[in-house]
Amino acid sequence: MTDILAGPDCTTMAEVRAGVDAVDRALIALLARRFAYMEAAARIKPDRDAVRDEARKAQVLANVRAEAAAAGVPVALVAMLWEQLIEASIAYEFEAFDRRRG
Repeated sequence: MTDILAGPDCTTMAEVRAGVDAVDRALIALLARRFAYMEAAARIKPDRDAVRDEARKAQVLANVRAEAAAAGVPVALVAMLWEQLIEASIAYEFEAFDRRRG
């Protein structure tokens, strides 16, 4: 297996692609962890009305914007991606909630 180089150290597209593929694998593992928390939330929350929490959503988006700015990545783009991730997570949690109580 080839060593994965940092982006600035890449000199070939093969190196770039290997790095992107490695990051994608890591992101999938992190998403699996995140969705396990959605399963836990569905188990813990007392009723279906508690699944959607707009105050928490706003807090998560504010946190993400701050982290993106600190990391020097496009804040608006990251916020858009997280908006989609949060909505997908809420939908998943609703499904998990219904599955547990259905």
